[in-house]
Amino acid sequence: MQKIIHSWAAGVFLLLAVAFSASAAPKLSYRLSMPEPQTHYFEVEMRLEDFKGKNLDLTLPVWAPGSYLIREFPKNVEAFEAYVGSNRVSSEKLDKNTWRVASGGKDVTVKYKVYAFELSVRTSFIDASHGYLNGTSVFMYPEGHKDLPSTVTVVPFKSWSKVSTGLPAVAGQPFTYKAPNYDVLADSPFEIGNHEILSFESNGVKHEVAMYGDANYDAQRLTADMKKVTEEAAKVFGELPVNYYLFIVHNLQGGGGGLEHLNSTTLHATRTAYGTERGYEGFLNLVAHEYFHLWNVKRLRPIALGPFDYNQENYSRMLWVSEGFTSYYADILMRRAGFTSEREHLEKIGSSITSVENTPGNKVVSAAQSSFDAWIKQYRPDENSYNTHLSYYSKGALLGMLLDMEILKATNGTKSLDDAMKAMYDEYFKKKKRGFTDQEFQQGIEKLTGGSMNDFFRRYVYGVETPDYNTFFSAVGITLTDVNKGTNNPLLGAGISTTTGKPVVTTVNRNGSAWQSGLNVNDEIIGLNGYRVADDINKSIPAYAVGDVLELVINRSGQLMILPVTLLKDQTIKLRADLAPTATEAQKKSYLKWTSAK
Repeated sequence: MQKIIHSWAAGVFLLLAVAFSASAAPKLSYRLSMPEPQTHYFEVEMRLEDFKGKNLDLTLPVWAPGSYLIREFPKNVEAFEAYVGSNRVSSEKLDKNTWRVASGGKDVTVKYKVYAFELSVRTSFIDASHGYLNGTSVFMYPEGHKDLPSTVTVVPFKSWSKVSTGLPAVAGQPFTYKAPNYDVLADSPFEIGNHEILSFESNGVKHEVAMYGDANYDAQRLTADMKKVTEEAAKVFGELPVNYYLFIVHNLQGGGGGLEHLNSTTLHATRTAYGTERGYEGFLNLVAHEYFHLWNVKRLRPIALGPFDYNQENYSRMLWVSEGFTSYYADILMRRAGFTSEREHLEKIGSSITSVENTPGNKVVSAAQSSFDAWIKQYRPDENSYNTHLSYYSKGALLGMLLDMEILKATNGTKSLDDAMKAMYDEYFKKKKRGFTDQEFQQGIEKLTGGSMNDFFRRYVYGVETPDYNTFFSAVGITLTDVNKGTNNPLLGAGISTTTGKPVVTTVNRNGSAWQSGLNVNDEIIGLNGYRVADDINKSIPAYAVGDVLELVINRSGQLMILPVTLLKDQTIKLRADLAPTATEAQKKSYLKWTSAK
Protein backbone atom coordinates (compact mmCIF):
# COMPACT_ATOMS: atom_id res chain seq x y z
CA MET A 1 0.00 0.00 0.00
CA GLN A 2 2.83 2.35 0.91
CA LYS A 3 4.53 1.67 -2.46
CA ILE A 4 1.26 2.39 -4.36
CA ILE A 5 0.81 5.70 -2.53
CA HIS A 6 4.37 6.72 -3.33
CA SER A 7 3.85 5.87 -7.02
CA TRP A 8 0.59 7.82 -7.12
CA ALA A 9 2.22 10.83 -5.45
CA ALA A 10 5.13 10.73 -7.88
CA GLY A 11 2.71 10.70 -10.80
CA VAL A 12 0.77 13.67 -9.47
CA PHE A 13 4.03 15.55 -8.90
CA LEU A 14 5.08 14.86 -12.50
CA LEU A 15 1.74 16.09 -13.86
CA LEU A 16 1.94 19.24 -11.75
CA ALA A 17 5.49 19.87 -12.90
CA VAL A 18 4.48 19.53 -16.55
CA ALA A 19 1.46 21.79 -16.02
CA PHE A 20 3.59 24.37 -14.22
CA SER A 21 6.18 24.27 -16.98
CA ALA A 22 3.49 24.78 -19.60
CA SER A 23 2.13 27.82 -17.78
CA ALA A 24 5.47 29.22 -16.62
CA ALA A 25 5.66 33.00 -16.68
CA PRO A 26 7.53 34.56 -19.59
CA LYS A 27 11.12 35.68 -19.00
CA LEU A 28 11.91 39.31 -19.77
CA SER A 29 15.31 40.90 -20.25
CA TYR A 30 16.68 44.17 -21.64
CA ARG A 31 20.06 45.01 -23.08
CA LEU A 32 20.93 48.70 -23.14
CA SER A 33 23.84 49.89 -25.24
CA MET A 34 25.19 53.24 -26.41
CA PRO A 35 27.93 52.68 -29.01
CA GLU A 36 27.75 56.26 -30.33
CA PRO A 37 26.79 58.53 -27.44
CA GLN A 38 27.62 61.66 -29.42
CA THR A 39 24.56 60.91 -31.58
CA HIS A 40 22.31 60.95 -28.49
CA TYR A 41 20.83 57.50 -28.99
CA PHE A 42 20.29 54.62 -26.59
CA GLU A 43 19.91 51.24 -28.27
CA VAL A 44 17.53 48.79 -26.62
CA GLU A 45 17.27 45.06 -27.17
CA MET A 46 14.28 43.54 -25.40
CA ARG A 47 13.87 39.76 -25.20
CA LEU A 48 10.77 37.89 -24.09
CA GLU A 49 11.00 34.11 -23.69
CA ASP A 50 8.16 31.62 -23.18
CA PHE A 51 5.50 34.07 -24.32
CA LYS A 52 2.54 32.02 -25.58
CA GLY A 53 0.33 34.61 -27.23
CA LYS A 54 -0.13 34.89 -30.99
CA ASN A 55 0.61 38.62 -30.86
CA LEU A 56 2.82 40.54 -28.48
CA ASP A 57 1.85 44.14 -27.69
CA LEU A 58 4.58 46.41 -26.33
CA THR A 59 3.88 49.77 -24.72
CA LEU A 60 6.07 52.76 -23.90
CA PRO A 61 4.71 55.16 -21.23
CA VAL A 62 3.78 58.72 -22.12
CA TRP A 63 4.70 60.32 -18.77
CA ALA A 64 7.07 60.00 -15.83
CA PRO A 65 5.63 59.45 -12.32
CA GLY A 66 6.30 62.44 -10.10
CA SER A 67 6.12 64.83 -13.06
CA TYR A 68 2.48 65.29 -13.95
CA LEU A 69 2.51 66.10 -17.65
CA ILE A 70 1.96 63.95 -20.74
CA ARG A 71 5.42 64.08 -22.34
CA GLU A 72 4.82 61.76 -25.30
CA PHE A 73 8.00 59.73 -24.88
CA PRO A 74 7.20 57.46 -27.88
CA LYS A 75 8.02 60.38 -30.20
CA ASN A 76 11.70 59.56 -29.60
CA VAL A 77 11.49 55.88 -30.65
CA GLU A 78 12.76 54.77 -34.05
CA ALA A 79 14.15 51.73 -35.89
CA PHE A 80 11.70 49.33 -34.22
CA GLU A 81 12.34 45.75 -35.37
CA ALA A 82 11.14 42.37 -34.11
CA TYR A 83 12.72 38.93 -34.50
CA VAL A 84 11.89 35.31 -33.78
CA GLY A 85 15.27 33.64 -33.71
CA SER A 86 17.23 35.21 -36.57
CA ASN A 87 14.14 35.84 -38.66
CA ARG A 88 12.55 39.24 -38.73
CA VAL A 89 8.79 39.16 -38.15
CA SER A 90 6.09 41.69 -38.92
CA SER A 91 5.13 44.44 -36.51
CA GLU A 92 2.78 47.39 -36.62
CA LYS A 93 1.93 50.38 -34.50
CA LEU A 94 -1.54 50.23 -32.94
CA ASP A 95 -1.59 53.70 -31.41
CA LYS A 96 0.87 56.40 -30.42
CA ASN A 97 2.65 54.27 -27.80
CA THR A 98 1.83 50.62 -28.59
CA TRP A 99 3.57 48.28 -31.04
CA ARG A 100 2.20 44.84 -32.01
CA VAL A 101 4.56 41.99 -32.90
CA ALA A 102 3.39 38.84 -34.69
CA SER A 103 5.24 36.51 -32.34
CA GLY A 104 3.40 33.31 -33.17
CA GLY A 105 3.78 32.15 -29.58
CA LYS A 106 7.58 31.97 -29.79
CA ASP A 107 10.49 33.71 -28.10
CA VAL A 108 10.74 37.28 -29.36
CA THR A 109 13.57 39.79 -29.56
CA VAL A 110 12.72 43.43 -30.19
CA LYS A 111 15.24 46.12 -31.06
CA TYR A 112 14.69 49.87 -31.13
CA LYS A 113 16.52 53.15 -30.63
CA VAL A 114 15.59 56.04 -28.35
CA TYR A 115 16.71 59.59 -29.04
CA ALA A 116 17.69 61.14 -25.71
CA PHE A 117 18.85 64.73 -25.69
CA GLU A 118 16.71 66.52 -23.11
CA LEU A 119 18.72 66.92 -19.92
CA SER A 120 16.14 67.14 -17.17
CA VAL A 121 15.32 65.06 -14.12
CA ARG A 122 12.24 63.61 -15.84
CA THR A 123 13.66 62.66 -19.26
CA SER A 124 16.63 60.73 -20.65
CA PHE A 125 19.88 62.15 -22.00
CA ILE A 126 23.10 60.94 -23.55
CA ASP A 127 26.09 62.72 -25.06
CA ALA A 128 29.84 62.19 -25.24
CA SER A 129 30.24 62.87 -21.50
CA HIS A 130 27.61 60.62 -19.88
CA GLY A 131 24.25 58.92 -20.16
CA TYR A 132 21.21 59.35 -17.94
CA LEU A 133 18.17 57.14 -18.27
CA ASN A 134 14.70 57.63 -16.84
CA GLY A 135 12.91 54.30 -17.20
CA THR A 136 9.52 55.34 -18.57
CA SER A 137 11.12 57.14 -21.51
CA VAL A 138 13.19 54.13 -22.63
CA PHE A 139 11.86 50.76 -21.48
CA MET A 140 8.76 49.26 -23.09
CA TYR A 141 6.67 46.67 -21.27
CA PRO A 142 4.59 43.72 -22.55
CA GLU A 143 0.95 44.74 -22.36
CA GLY A 144 -0.78 42.81 -19.59
CA HIS A 145 2.52 41.75 -18.05
CA LYS A 146 3.77 44.69 -16.00
CA ASP A 147 4.16 42.26 -13.11
CA LEU A 148 6.95 40.32 -14.86
CA PRO A 149 10.39 40.41 -13.24
CA SER A 150 13.17 41.48 -15.56
CA THR A 151 16.90 41.99 -15.87
CA VAL A 152 18.72 44.91 -17.47
CA THR A 153 22.23 44.52 -18.83
CA VAL A 154 23.95 47.84 -19.47
CA VAL A 155 26.73 47.99 -22.05
CA PRO A 156 28.44 51.32 -21.33
CA PHE A 157 30.27 53.23 -24.04
CA LYS A 158 33.78 51.80 -24.37
CA SER A 159 35.50 54.54 -22.34
CA TRP A 160 32.92 54.59 -19.53
CA SER A 161 33.36 52.43 -16.46
CA LYS A 162 30.54 53.19 -14.02
CA VAL A 163 26.82 52.51 -13.77
CA SER A 164 24.74 53.76 -10.83
CA THR A 165 21.14 52.73 -10.22
CA GLY A 166 18.85 51.84 -7.36
CA LEU A 167 18.24 48.37 -8.79
CA PRO A 168 20.14 45.48 -7.16
CA ALA A 169 22.94 43.90 -9.19
CA VAL A 170 22.82 40.32 -10.46
CA ALA A 171 25.75 38.47 -8.91
CA GLY A 172 28.45 37.41 -11.33
CA GLN A 173 27.06 39.40 -14.27
CA PRO A 174 28.77 42.77 -14.82
CA PHE A 175 26.45 45.76 -15.16
CA THR A 176 23.37 43.54 -14.93
CA TYR A 177 20.50 44.48 -12.63
CA LYS A 178 17.15 42.98 -11.68
CA ALA A 179 13.69 44.38 -11.08
CA PRO A 180 10.70 42.49 -9.60
CA ASN A 181 8.24 44.20 -11.98
CA TYR A 182 7.93 47.03 -14.47
CA ASP A 183 6.88 49.63 -11.89
CA VAL A 184 10.18 49.18 -10.04
CA LEU A 185 12.18 49.14 -13.27
CA ALA A 186 10.51 52.34 -14.45
CA ASP A 187 11.16 53.98 -11.09
CA SER A 188 14.91 53.27 -11.05
CA PRO A 189 16.96 55.74 -13.12
CA PHE A 190 20.48 54.99 -14.36
CA GLU A 191 23.57 57.21 -14.44
CA ILE A 192 26.23 55.86 -16.83
CA GLY A 193 29.72 57.27 -17.38
CA ASN A 194 32.78 58.12 -15.32
CA HIS A 195 31.07 60.00 -12.51
CA GLU A 196 32.44 60.31 -8.99
CA ILE A 197 30.72 58.16 -6.38
CA LEU A 198 30.50 59.42 -2.80
CA SER A 199 29.04 57.34 0.00
CA PHE A 200 27.84 57.57 3.58
CA GLU A 201 25.82 55.48 5.98
CA SER A 202 22.56 56.70 7.47
CA ASN A 203 20.48 54.68 9.91
CA GLY A 204 22.55 51.62 9.05
CA VAL A 205 21.81 51.91 5.33
CA LYS A 206 24.36 52.61 2.60
CA HIS A 207 23.73 55.81 0.66
CA GLU A 208 25.63 56.67 -2.50
CA VAL A 209 25.90 59.94 -4.41
CA ALA A 210 26.66 59.69 -8.13
CA MET A 211 28.14 63.10 -8.98
CA TYR A 212 28.19 63.98 -12.66
CA GLY A 213 29.98 67.16 -13.74
CA ASP A 214 32.68 69.30 -12.21
CA ALA A 215 31.59 71.29 -9.17
CA ASN A 216 33.15 73.06 -6.20
CA TYR A 217 31.87 70.75 -3.47
CA ASP A 218 33.76 69.48 -0.43
CA ALA A 219 32.96 65.75 -0.51
CA GLN A 220 33.55 65.18 3.19
CA ARG A 221 31.42 68.12 4.28
CA LEU A 222 28.71 67.35 1.75
CA THR A 223 28.24 63.71 2.73
CA ALA A 224 28.30 64.60 6.44
CA ASP A 225 25.58 67.20 5.92
CA MET A 226 23.49 64.97 3.68
CA LYS A 227 23.68 62.34 6.41
CA LYS A 228 22.25 64.82 8.92
CA VAL A 229 19.34 65.64 6.63
CA THR A 230 18.53 61.99 5.92
CA GLU A 231 18.62 61.09 9.60
CA GLU A 232 16.21 63.88 10.51
CA ALA A 233 13.80 62.72 7.80
CA ALA A 234 13.84 59.13 9.05
CA LYS A 235 12.95 60.28 12.57
CA VAL A 236 9.53 61.41 11.37
CA PHE A 237 8.53 57.89 10.33
CA GLY A 238 10.69 55.88 12.69
CA GLU A 239 12.29 53.72 10.03
CA LEU A 240 14.09 53.66 6.70
CA PRO A 241 12.08 51.51 4.25
CA VAL A 242 15.02 50.62 1.96
CA ASN A 243 18.34 48.81 2.26
CA TYR A 244 20.11 51.11 -0.21
CA TYR A 245 19.58 54.65 -1.46
CA LEU A 246 21.07 56.51 -4.42
CA PHE A 247 21.35 60.23 -5.14
CA ILE A 248 22.12 61.03 -8.80
CA VAL A 249 23.38 64.61 -8.98
CA HIS A 250 23.91 66.48 -12.24
CA ASN A 251 26.13 69.52 -11.69
CA LEU A 252 25.36 71.90 -14.53
CA GLN A 253 25.97 75.44 -15.73
CA GLY A 254 22.57 76.34 -14.36
CA GLY A 255 20.24 73.89 -12.77
CA GLY A 256 17.75 73.14 -10.07
CA GLY A 257 15.01 70.73 -9.16
CA GLY A 258 14.71 67.02 -8.59
CA LEU A 259 12.54 63.98 -9.13
CA GLU A 260 11.82 61.30 -6.57
CA HIS A 261 12.06 57.57 -7.17
CA LEU A 262 11.43 54.39 -5.19
CA ASN A 263 14.88 54.21 -3.58
CA SER A 264 16.70 56.98 -5.40
CA THR A 265 16.40 60.52 -6.65
CA THR A 266 17.84 62.67 -9.41
CA LEU A 267 18.91 66.22 -8.53
CA HIS A 268 20.06 69.09 -10.72
CA ALA A 269 22.40 71.64 -9.18
CA THR A 270 24.30 74.66 -10.42
CA ARG A 271 27.93 73.60 -10.27
CA THR A 272 28.97 76.72 -8.34
CA ALA A 273 26.16 76.46 -5.77
CA TYR A 274 28.30 74.66 -3.20
CA GLY A 275 30.60 77.68 -2.89
CA THR A 276 28.08 80.01 -1.23
CA GLU A 277 26.10 79.46 1.96
CA ARG A 278 22.86 80.34 0.21
CA GLY A 279 23.56 77.99 -2.68
CA TYR A 280 24.76 75.21 -0.40
CA GLU A 281 21.71 75.45 1.85
CA GLY A 282 19.52 75.50 -1.24
CA PHE A 283 21.06 72.23 -2.39
CA LEU A 284 20.58 70.63 1.03
CA ASN A 285 16.96 71.80 1.01
CA LEU A 286 16.52 70.03 -2.33
CA VAL A 287 18.10 66.91 -0.82
CA ALA A 288 15.66 67.13 2.09
CA HIS A 289 12.68 67.54 -0.23
CA GLU A 290 13.46 64.62 -2.52
CA TYR A 291 14.56 62.35 0.31
CA PHE A 292 11.33 62.97 2.22
CA HIS A 293 9.54 61.63 -0.84
CA LEU A 294 10.99 58.25 0.10
CA TRP A 295 8.01 58.11 2.44
CA ASN A 296 5.60 60.83 1.31
CA VAL A 297 4.24 59.83 -2.14
CA LYS A 298 6.46 56.81 -2.73
CA ARG A 299 4.90 54.90 0.14
CA LEU A 300 2.42 57.14 1.95
CA ARG A 301 0.44 58.18 -1.11
CA PRO A 302 -2.96 59.17 -2.47
CA ILE A 303 -4.77 56.13 -3.80
CA ALA A 304 -4.72 57.55 -7.34
CA LEU A 305 -0.92 57.56 -7.47
CA GLY A 306 -0.14 53.89 -7.85
CA PRO A 307 -0.21 51.45 -9.42
CA PHE A 308 0.13 53.78 -12.37
CA ASP A 309 -1.60 53.90 -15.71
CA TYR A 310 1.31 54.93 -17.92
CA ASN A 311 -0.92 55.66 -20.91
CA GLN A 312 -2.84 58.65 -19.63
CA GLU A 313 -3.26 61.20 -16.84
CA ASN A 314 -3.59 59.85 -13.29
CA TYR A 315 -5.69 62.48 -11.52
CA SER A 316 -5.48 63.33 -7.83
CA ARG A 317 -6.70 66.24 -5.71
CA MET A 318 -4.02 65.48 -3.12
CA LEU A 319 -0.79 66.73 -4.70
CA TRP A 320 -0.90 69.57 -2.18
CA VAL A 321 -0.07 66.85 0.36
CA SER A 322 2.32 64.78 -1.76
CA GLU A 323 4.37 67.77 -2.95
CA GLY A 324 3.31 70.62 -0.69
CA PHE A 325 3.88 68.77 2.58
CA THR A 326 7.21 67.58 1.22
CA SER A 327 8.27 71.19 0.60
CA TYR A 328 7.09 72.10 4.10
CA TYR A 329 9.06 69.27 5.65
CA ALA A 330 12.19 70.19 3.71
CA ASP A 331 12.21 73.53 5.56
CA ILE A 332 11.46 71.90 8.92
CA LEU A 333 14.18 69.29 8.44
CA MET A 334 16.70 72.00 7.60
CA ARG A 335 15.82 73.73 10.87
CA ARG A 336 15.96 70.54 12.92
CA ALA A 337 19.28 69.53 11.39
CA GLY A 338 20.75 72.92 12.31
CA PHE A 339 21.25 74.31 8.83
CA THR A 340 18.91 77.26 9.27
CA SER A 341 18.79 79.53 12.29
CA GLU A 342 15.69 80.47 14.22
CA ARG A 343 15.61 83.88 12.51
CA GLU A 344 16.05 82.33 9.07
CA HIS A 345 13.20 79.91 9.75
CA LEU A 346 10.93 82.74 10.87
CA GLU A 347 11.81 84.70 7.74
CA LYS A 348 10.93 81.66 5.66
CA ILE A 349 7.51 81.47 7.31
CA GLY A 350 6.82 85.13 6.61
CA SER A 351 8.01 85.00 3.01
CA SER A 352 6.09 81.78 2.28
CA ILE A 353 2.78 83.24 3.40
CA THR A 354 3.54 86.53 1.65
CA SER A 355 4.25 84.78 -1.64
CA VAL A 356 1.01 82.77 -1.56
CA GLU A 357 -1.21 85.67 -0.51
CA ASN A 358 0.25 88.03 -3.11
CA THR A 359 -0.44 85.61 -5.96
CA PRO A 360 -3.77 86.55 -7.62
CA GLY A 361 -4.36 82.91 -8.54
CA ASN A 362 -4.62 82.10 -4.83
CA LYS A 363 -8.09 83.67 -4.87
CA VAL A 364 -9.10 81.80 -8.02
CA VAL A 365 -8.07 78.17 -7.58
CA SER A 366 -8.04 75.95 -4.49
CA ALA A 367 -5.23 73.65 -3.45
CA ALA A 368 -7.34 70.63 -4.38
CA GLN A 369 -8.20 72.01 -7.82
CA SER A 370 -4.61 73.06 -8.45
CA SER A 371 -3.60 69.47 -7.74
CA PHE A 372 -6.21 68.05 -10.09
CA ASP A 373 -5.24 70.47 -12.87
CA ALA A 374 -1.51 69.74 -12.59
CA TRP A 375 -1.62 67.95 -15.94
CA ILE A 376 -2.72 71.05 -17.82
CA LYS A 377 -1.36 73.92 -15.73
CA GLN A 378 1.62 73.19 -13.45
CA TYR A 379 4.07 72.41 -16.25
CA ARG A 380 2.38 74.55 -18.91
CA PRO A 381 2.52 78.09 -17.56
CA ASP A 382 1.56 81.01 -19.75
CA GLU A 383 1.44 84.78 -19.36
CA ASN A 384 -1.80 84.58 -17.37
CA SER A 385 -0.90 81.71 -15.03
CA TYR A 386 0.00 84.09 -12.21
CA ASN A 387 -3.60 85.31 -12.23
CA THR A 388 -5.34 81.96 -12.49
CA HIS A 389 -3.11 79.32 -10.95
CA LEU A 390 -1.27 78.68 -7.70
CA SER A 391 1.29 75.94 -7.30
CA TYR A 392 0.22 73.06 -5.08
CA TYR A 393 3.82 73.07 -3.83
CA SER A 394 3.62 76.49 -2.19
CA LYS A 395 -0.04 76.33 -1.13
CA GLY A 396 0.36 72.77 0.12
CA ALA A 397 3.42 73.71 2.17
CA LEU A 398 1.40 76.48 3.80
CA LEU A 399 -1.52 74.15 4.52
CA GLY A 400 0.85 71.60 6.03
CA MET A 401 2.15 74.28 8.37
CA LEU A 402 -1.37 75.29 9.39
CA LEU A 403 -2.40 71.69 10.05
CA ASP A 404 0.72 71.29 12.16
CA MET A 405 -0.41 74.29 14.19
CA GLU A 406 -3.89 72.79 14.60
CA ILE A 407 -2.52 69.50 15.91
CA LEU A 408 -0.07 71.20 18.27
CA LYS A 409 -2.84 73.39 19.66
CA ALA A 410 -5.32 70.52 20.05
CA THR A 411 -2.81 68.31 21.87
CA ASN A 412 -1.19 71.01 24.03
CA GLY A 413 2.10 70.51 22.25
CA THR A 414 2.31 66.74 22.76
CA LYS A 415 1.61 65.77 19.13
CA SER A 416 2.39 67.30 15.75
CA LEU A 417 1.94 66.65 12.04
CA ASP A 418 4.83 64.19 12.38
CA ASP A 419 2.58 61.91 14.40
CA ALA A 420 -0.22 62.10 11.84
CA MET A 421 2.15 61.30 8.97
CA LYS A 422 3.67 58.34 10.80
CA ALA A 423 0.26 56.97 11.81
CA MET A 424 -1.02 57.13 8.23
CA TYR A 425 2.22 55.63 6.93
CA ASP A 426 1.75 52.70 9.31
CA GLU A 427 -1.95 52.37 8.50
CA TYR A 428 -2.00 52.63 4.72
CA PHE A 429 1.46 51.66 3.50
CA LYS A 430 2.52 49.07 6.04
CA LYS A 431 -0.80 47.59 7.13
CA LYS A 432 -3.28 48.03 4.25
CA LYS A 433 -0.61 48.23 1.53
CA ARG A 434 -2.51 50.82 -0.48
CA GLY A 435 -2.92 54.54 -0.84
CA PHE A 436 -5.33 56.70 1.13
CA THR A 437 -8.48 58.38 -0.13
CA ASP A 438 -9.09 62.11 0.28
CA GLN A 439 -11.50 61.43 3.13
CA GLU A 440 -9.12 59.01 4.84
CA PHE A 441 -6.42 61.64 4.87
CA GLN A 442 -8.74 64.11 6.58
CA GLN A 443 -9.69 61.42 9.07
CA GLY A 444 -6.01 60.84 9.78
CA ILE A 445 -5.66 64.49 10.77
CA GLU A 446 -8.86 64.36 12.84
CA LYS A 447 -7.51 61.46 14.89
CA LEU A 448 -4.88 63.87 16.19
CA THR A 449 -6.98 67.01 16.55
CA GLY A 450 -9.79 65.08 18.23
CA GLY A 451 -12.53 66.90 16.33
CA SER A 452 -13.97 67.56 12.90
CA MET A 453 -11.73 69.29 10.36
CA ASN A 454 -14.55 69.80 7.87
CA ASP A 455 -14.44 73.57 8.27
CA PHE A 456 -10.68 73.73 7.66
CA PHE A 457 -10.82 71.56 4.55
CA ARG A 458 -13.89 73.33 3.17
CA ARG A 459 -12.42 76.81 3.58
CA TYR A 460 -8.73 76.32 2.85
CA VAL A 461 -8.26 73.06 0.90
CA TYR A 462 -11.35 73.05 -1.32
CA GLY A 463 -11.95 76.77 -0.94
CA VAL A 464 -9.89 79.93 -1.36
CA GLU A 465 -10.53 81.76 1.90
CA THR A 466 -7.69 83.61 3.62
CA PRO A 467 -6.78 82.10 7.00
CA ASP A 468 -6.31 84.20 10.12
CA TYR A 469 -2.63 83.39 10.32
CA ASN A 470 -2.05 84.93 13.72
CA THR A 471 -4.74 82.72 15.21
CA PHE A 472 -3.10 79.60 13.77
CA PHE A 473 0.45 80.55 14.74
CA SER A 474 -0.53 81.48 18.28
CA ALA A 475 -0.16 77.74 18.92
CA VAL A 476 3.63 78.20 18.93
CA GLY A 477 3.85 81.81 20.08
CA ILE A 478 4.57 83.34 16.67
CA THR A 479 3.11 86.68 15.63
CA LEU A 480 2.85 87.92 12.06
CA THR A 481 3.03 91.61 11.17
CA ASP A 482 2.34 93.16 7.78
CA VAL A 483 5.13 95.70 7.37
CA ASN A 484 3.34 97.14 4.32
CA LYS A 485 0.29 98.04 6.39
CA GLY A 486 -0.27 101.79 6.54
CA THR A 487 1.86 102.57 3.50
CA ASN A 488 0.46 104.31 0.43
CA ASN A 489 2.84 103.32 -2.33
CA PRO A 490 1.94 102.92 -6.01
CA LEU A 491 2.43 99.67 -7.92
CA LEU A 492 2.34 99.16 -11.69
CA GLY A 493 1.41 95.49 -11.42
CA ALA A 494 3.22 94.30 -14.53
CA GLY A 495 6.27 92.19 -15.17
CA ILE A 496 8.70 93.66 -17.69
CA SER A 497 11.61 91.89 -19.35
CA THR A 498 14.58 93.55 -21.04
CA THR A 499 16.33 90.37 -22.18
CA THR A 500 15.79 91.31 -25.84
CA GLY A 501 17.27 94.76 -25.27
CA LYS A 502 13.80 96.29 -25.19
CA PRO A 503 11.38 96.61 -22.24
CA VAL A 504 8.53 94.21 -23.04
CA VAL A 505 5.56 93.37 -20.81
CA THR A 506 5.55 89.69 -19.80
CA THR A 507 2.78 89.58 -17.18
CA VAL A 508 -0.10 91.80 -16.11
CA ASN A 509 -1.40 91.23 -12.58
CA ARG A 510 -5.13 90.88 -12.06
CA ASN A 511 -6.80 94.12 -10.84
CA GLY A 512 -3.54 96.08 -10.74
CA SER A 513 -2.77 99.43 -12.35
CA ALA A 514 -1.60 97.92 -15.64
CA TRP A 515 -4.59 95.54 -15.74
CA GLN A 516 -7.14 98.30 -15.15
CA SER A 517 -5.52 100.64 -17.67
CA GLY A 518 -5.30 98.10 -20.50
CA LEU A 519 -1.57 97.41 -20.71
CA ASN A 520 -1.08 94.07 -22.51
CA VAL A 521 1.42 91.27 -22.43
CA ASN A 522 3.89 91.68 -25.35
CA ASP A 523 3.51 95.47 -25.37
CA GLU A 524 6.90 97.09 -25.90
CA ILE A 525 7.28 100.20 -23.76
CA ILE A 526 9.02 102.92 -25.74
CA GLY A 527 8.41 106.08 -23.73
CA LEU A 528 7.33 107.28 -20.28
CA ASN A 529 5.94 110.79 -19.81
CA GLY A 530 7.64 112.13 -22.92
CA TYR A 531 11.00 110.41 -22.49
CA ARG A 532 12.50 107.39 -24.23
CA VAL A 533 12.96 104.35 -21.99
CA ALA A 534 15.15 101.31 -22.44
CA ASP A 535 14.84 99.74 -18.99
CA ASP A 536 12.17 98.22 -16.74
CA ILE A 537 9.89 101.13 -15.80
CA ASN A 538 9.04 99.41 -12.50
CA LYS A 539 12.28 100.95 -11.26
CA SER A 540 10.79 104.41 -11.84
CA ILE A 541 7.43 103.84 -10.10
CA PRO A 542 8.63 104.78 -6.56
CA ALA A 543 9.14 108.35 -7.85
CA TYR A 544 5.38 108.70 -8.38
CA ALA A 545 2.35 108.77 -6.10
CA VAL A 546 -0.92 106.87 -5.98
CA GLY A 547 -3.32 108.52 -8.44
CA ASP A 548 -0.63 109.81 -10.80
CA VAL A 549 -1.28 109.11 -14.47
CA LEU A 550 1.63 107.81 -16.52
CA GLU A 551 1.67 108.47 -20.24
CA LEU A 552 3.18 105.41 -21.88
CA VAL A 553 4.17 105.18 -25.52
CA ILE A 554 3.91 101.54 -26.52
CA ASN A 555 4.43 99.38 -29.56
CA ARG A 556 1.59 96.85 -29.83
CA SER A 557 1.91 94.48 -32.78
CA GLY A 558 3.72 97.13 -34.81
CA GLN A 559 1.28 99.93 -34.01
CA LEU A 560 2.45 102.88 -31.89
CA MET A 561 -0.03 104.22 -29.37
CA ILE A 562 -0.23 106.34 -26.24
CA LEU A 563 -1.67 104.60 -23.18
CA PRO A 564 -2.51 106.47 -19.96
CA VAL A 565 -1.95 104.34 -16.85
CA THR A 566 -3.39 105.47 -13.52
CA LEU A 567 -1.25 104.26 -10.62
CA LEU A 568 -3.19 102.40 -7.94
CA LYS A 569 -2.19 101.64 -4.37
CA ASP A 570 0.07 98.66 -3.78
CA GLN A 571 -2.25 96.09 -2.18
CA THR A 572 0.40 93.44 -1.59
CA ILE A 573 1.43 92.36 1.88
CA LYS A 574 4.83 91.69 3.39
CA LEU A 575 4.65 89.58 6.52
CA ARG A 576 7.29 89.40 9.21
CA ALA A 577 7.19 86.50 11.65
CA ASP A 578 8.50 86.92 15.20
CA LEU A 579 8.47 84.98 18.43
CA ALA A 580 6.12 86.77 20.78
CA PRO A 581 7.99 88.09 23.84
CA THR A 582 4.88 87.28 25.89
CA ALA A 583 4.70 83.63 24.75
CA THR A 584 3.39 81.30 27.45
CA GLU A 585 5.18 78.17 28.62
CA ALA A 586 2.64 76.08 26.71
CA GLN A 587 3.39 77.99 23.50
CA LYS A 588 7.14 77.61 24.04
CA LYS A 589 6.68 73.88 24.59
CA SER A 590 4.76 73.58 21.32
CA TYR A 591 7.39 75.62 19.49
CA LEU A 592 10.15 73.29 20.68
CA LYS A 593 8.11 70.22 19.76
CA TRP A 594 7.69 71.68 16.30
CA THR A 595 11.22 72.82 15.49
CA SER A 596 13.54 70.66 17.58
CA ALA A 597 15.20 67.45 16.53
CA LYS A 598 13.31 64.43 17.78
